[in-house]
Order: sequence, then C-alpha cells, then structure tokens
Amino acid sequence: MASLSTMQAAAAAKAPVAAISKNGPSSSFLGSSVKMAPPSLVQVKGKARIVCEAEEVKKPKKVDRWAGLGNDISDDQQDIQRGKGLVDSIFQGAVGMGTQEAIMSSWDYVSQGQRTFIFDNTMSGYYIAPAFMDKILVHICKNFMDLPNIKVPLILGIWGGKGQGKSFQAELVFAKLGIQPIMMSAGELESGNAGEPAKLIRQRYREAADVIRKKGKMCCLFINDLDAGAGRMGGTTQYTVNNQMVNATLMNIADNPTNVQLPGVYNKEEIPRVPIIVTGNDFSTLYAPLIRDGRMEKFYWAPTRDDRIGVCRGIFKADKVPEADLIKLVDTFPGQSIDFFGALRARVYDDEVRKWIGDTGVENLGKFLVNSKEGPPTFDQPAMTLEKLLFYGNKLVEEQDNVKRVQLADKYLNEAALGDANADAISQGSFFAGQAAQQTGSSPVPEGCTDAGAKNFDPTARSDDGSCVYEFKNL
Repeated sequence: MASLSTMQAAAAAKAPVAAISKNGPSSSFLGSSVKMAPPSLVQVKGKARIVCEAEEVKKPKKVDRWAGLGNDISDDQQDIQRGKGLVDSIFQGAVGMGTQEAIMSSWDYVSQGQRTFIFDNTMSGYYIAPAFMDKILVHICKNFMDLPNIKVPLILGIWGGKGQGKSFQAELVFAKLGIQPIMMSAGELESGNAGEPAKLIRQRYREAADVIRKKGKMCCLFINDLDAGAGRMGGTTQYTVNNQMVNATLMNIADNPTNVQLPGVYNKEEIPRVPIIVTGNDFSTLYAPLIRDGRMEKFYWAPTRDDRIGVCRGIFKADKVPEADLIKLVDTFPGQSIDFFGALRARVYDDEVRKWIGDTGVENLGKFLVNSKEGPPTFDQPAMTLEKLLFYGNKLVEEQDNVKRVQLADKYLNEAALGDANADAISQGSFFAGQAAQQTGSSPVPEGCTDAGAKNFDPTARSDDGSCVYEFKNL
C-alpha cells in the first residue's frame, strides 16, 4: 500500500518538473541555465520521498592574466629586496648594485607634488599668506601631538608692523581649521583690582581646555596685542603689579600647560594642553624670560609683494578690479601697510555719500539713518578705476605726511604757541586758499584794498597794500 501511494506521488510530481525543464526557468533564482535531473525514489524505513535536483550549468569564466597590472601599486624593486635571504640568489641578480640592494627607497617613488605641503590658502575668497598659515598649522599640530623627548613651546608670538593683517590672517586660519578660539585683548590685561587679569588668563585657558576635553574639538587661546597690555613702551609707561602677574602667569602656564590652577583652588587633575597664540608689534617690550625660545616661538610677519597682491585681490574681489591694476596699485605704494588698501577702498565711497547727503538734505539725515522704515541707504557700486584709486591713495599719503610733519604736541609742550597755530598751513600755502591742510593747491590770496569806503574795495584781500581809490564829490 505504501509502495502504491509512492508511485502515484511520483507520477503527480513528474508533470510540473517536465514543464519547468521545457519552458525554461521562470525566476532568476534558478540561474541562467538549469539542467533538471530526473526525480529519484528514495525509501527510508517504509516511507518514500521524492528527490529532485537542479544542477546549474556554469559557463567557463574568462580570465585576463594581465588584469591585475592596472591595479598593481607594488614596487618590484622593493619586493625583490624584501626577499633577500629568502629566495635563491640566482633569482635576485647580482649582489652590490643588483636587485638585492634597493637603489631607491619607497619614499623616493612618491611624487614631489605629494611631498610638498600644498593647501588651499583661501577662506571665503580672502587670501591667507602661505608662510603665515604654515606657521600656525605647525604650531597647533605640534602642541596636540605627543612627540617623544621633544619640548614644544606652548606660545606662538606673531609680531610685526602695524596694519599688516596679523589678527585677521590668524582668524582666517582658525576658520579654515574649524577652530573657535578663546579670545583676549590687551585691554583685559589691566584692571583696577590687583591680580584680576592674571586670574582671567587662567580662566580663559581652562575654558579652552574644557572645549577640547568635553566637546572633543580643537581650541586655542588667542591674545591680541600682548605688548600693548603687558609691555613697557618707554619711561613714561607705568609698570604695574598686573603687568608683572600677567608675565608671570604666562610663564607658569608655558612651563606647566596641563596643570593650570585657579587662585585659591588646587586640583591635581590634568587638563588638556591648549596652544596659545599672541600678536604684537614689538616683543622687545615684553619681559625677556617670557619670550625665551623654550616658552615662546617667535614669528616675524612681514608680507611680501605677492602676499600684498593676494590680500588686495581679496579686498577688491567684489569690485572686479583687473589683476594688472592691482599690481600697479601695490607697486605705487610699496611702503604702505595692508590696511591702507582697505581704507583706500572705503575712501572711494566718499563721493557717493556726498551725493546722497546733497539729495537728502542735511536736516533730514537723522530720519534716514536711524530707525528708518525704508532701511539703511544703499548705493550703486562705484567704478573702481585705477585712476580713482591712485587719486585717493595719494590723498591718504598726504594726510599721513601731515601727521608726521605737524607735531603740535611737541610744539605745545616746548613753547607757549598761541599765535602760530596756523603756521604750517600758512607755510604750505593752503591757509589763504580756503582749503583744508591736506588739500594743497593754489597760491595765497594777494593783497588789495581793505577799506570798505574805497571804490576798489576787495573783501577777500589779505591785507591793505595802499591801492585804495576814493571818489570825492564837489562841495
């Protein structure tokens, strides 16, 4: 009975199997080509079951013996050299200048372009000097690295001439790195309370350390114009207790960067090392032990001609000034600082502002400048031609010369100069011309008749020269 039911089951299962083999597979699961084996009857201990096998016919795979060469990045010379002593010498060539001794190291195979420190030295369209960026990057990275048997200075001192863009360039580098530094200025280095600035430095340092430890982000302490707050600017500068404590605090932090305690609190827990970057104009005014090499790495920033052109390219990027005009502008004023060109661009808008004042009226300025419903006034972008830039540049230079030439403070301190307040303007020929001191022009007003009763009365005459003509009526 069991064998009869088994044969019936085999007959019932034979039809669908044949249909599949005839019409082909209906699903991709069975493969591209399926060979159906005939069902076989298997009887185990009085029970029978049908076994149906599906064998996939595999096509021979094409093998490209040279396919690996396109992805092979190994170095045959290095591979052979590594097998020295492991492979018979007859397969490695001669000893000496043969393949057993690698003539070139693996580093030599790296291209020169890859070994050069190449980076994008722009941020939001503004130029960053490569030397400036390199110094800050190396200093920050060294302070976050654990270099064996190396004492890395904690403080980087960037100093140089006024208006050379030290602070702005540093902020661009921080933005490039994604760092939000803890900022301090020279005005915070003095206080009416003794010891307050030194405490503030420790608090800001620990605040930066918390950013590193708790948020897992790089951070640094950035102090602007350190020499203005902690330096000695001559015999007339008072040296206070706060100056001493600021210098001493920075020296202590530089010596123990992971153990910075607040006044009255002592905790042995170490904090992360925080790089300190300071700027200034003259570090010779600082306390000498503070700026020694072990504590402060010094970098004198003097932008080159290419740096000045690059910065001007960022300043005038919205004005579409041609590259040739920028080069001419930079070469015309070689002794000026970088902020001179920013002031020059702002000076070009003077004509547009004067025109707006004339159209608005002096009595109506407040209505349009403060709490105006129309919003702040807008101007059409003036044309930045080379002639206009050179004109206003020369005006700025004239004003600088006036400051250097007219030193009224020395004159007032040395003598009681009461009647000679306009001596410089008179000698320059601009006093009688009715123009400002920086706008030198025509010669002084000539003398003439100053008598109002005369026929040839000249109200603009400088003084009477005796040329008055009178008209007498017959009595």
